[in-house]
Amino acid sequence: MNHIVELGHVGLHVNDLSSMRDFYTRVLGLEVTDENAERGRVFLSSRPEFEHHELLLAVGRKTPEGTQLVQQLSWRVGTVAGLQELHSKLLAENTEITAVITHGNALAVYFLDPERNLCEVYVHTGLAVPQPFRRGISLAGDPEAILAENERIVTASRPQHG
Repeated sequence: MNHIVELGHVGLHVNDLSSMRDFYTRVLGLEVTDENAERGRVFLSSRPEFEHHELLLAVGRKTPEGTQLVQQLSWRVGTVAGLQELHSKLLAENTEITAVITHGNALAVYFLDPERNLCEVYVHTGLAVPQPFRRGISLAGDPEAILAENERIVTASRPQHG
């Protein structure tokens, strides 16, 4: 029997706590729920009324620059319009975006945070699509049109039986 129901939080050791705090609060919109300047800790949440913290930033990263520590941090967004808004905000901040794609079951924007950790913001599409599935998609335009384009991409990618 599996008693785990969800991932509670992730903690990252960081070099520049101030820069990382700014990025995750100002750009991604997370809220600081607690802070301990003396110990170099910032606790952040996208839903503080439900989860005290989903991300902990802590000083003390002791790895050579370029070392890959985390495969990715993924944040679910509630609507396509919300994903579009975050994508625009990331572009306005000159954040390095590595991909804007559909997984069929989700639309996603992949980007690097200030310390080059790979992050993703995504929205569920409601489609069941076997993974891995990865195709480029534009987030420009009406959310309903984007979802229709997603469905067209998924349908066109399925093997045709005749």
